[in-house]
Amino acid sequence: MLIAMAGLPGAGKTTLAEVVGARRKITVMSVDQIETAILKAGISAGQPTGLAAYLVAAALAESVLMHDRDIIIDAVNAVDPAREQWVELAERTGSGIRFIEVVCSDRDEHKARLVERAAKREQSAAVVRNAVEHNLDEYSPWTGASGAVARITLDSAGPIGVNVERAVAFLDA
Repeated sequence: MLIAMAGLPGAGKTTLAEVVGARRKITVMSVDQIETAILKAGISAGQPTGLAAYLVAAALAESVLMHDRDIIIDAVNAVDPAREQWVELAERTGSGIRFIEVVCSDRDEHKARLVERAAKREQSAAVVRNAVEHNLDEYSPWTGASGAVARITLDSAGPIGVNVERAVAFLDA
């Protein structure tokens, strides 16, 4: 099964993906980590590194799925083309697909996470907040093929344990 996370940076996708992945012994692949590696390789941030990271993640995920293994893709997936990529991959590999969307309804908590994230990445918190506000403007409604896929939306302002249990129950349904 292909499990695609979705939600704004700092919403809590990675934490939830890692806990669910560990519990179910599923590989978690982060588009952010792939993009970071692309940038460390010297590719200019002015290039479409985000798109490249999504394409690399899809190629690697396809290999995992072709070996009948489950995988969790940790990515923002803010727009239909990004989400449709996973739907098409699931169809190509004959895999099931589920989306787990993560939101953080507590704005102060979300900001604190972004500041922590920026510190870990040695970026200014303002840059990260601006990027999130930009992503929020571009976060499109779920339509098309991805809108027809089973999806659960979890609020990371709530207890992680509750969200993990809800995610696992959703995946088992």
